[in-house]
Amino acid sequence: QVQLVESGGGLVQAGGSLRLSCAASGRTFSSFAMGWFRQAPGKEREFVAGITRGGGNTYYADSVKGRFTISKDNAKNTVYLQMNSLKPEDTAVYYCAAVRTFGVPNKGSEFDYWGQGTQVTVSS
Repeated sequence: QVQLVESGGGLVQAGGSLRLSCAASGRTFSSFAMGWFRQAPGKEREFVAGITRGGGNTYYADSVKGRFTISKDNAKNTVYLQMNSLKPEDTAVYYCAAVRTFGVPNKGSEFDYWGQGTQVTVSS
């Protein structure tokens, strides 16, 4: 079992930055690929970024490429999402997710564990 707890959300003006953190329980964090997803009101959940279990490979949705950076610290059991140049359309609840696998999926259905989410609101 893995428990995930996100933090770092909040209200920021367009063009600003936030860093989300996702702390994981358990001693096998290094075996898990991690992903960040988001869901805006009235919209489906969408993939934002993913990282392989060792942190060597990262993947991004086109909408955030060049602005967001995912990273993973296996010593601290934590995955981060650095969000720069935020836009109002980035407003959503952001979730981290984990799956014990070699690659990193980009579909929510392929992840086994989820956090409770953290709200990010970007004002114009």
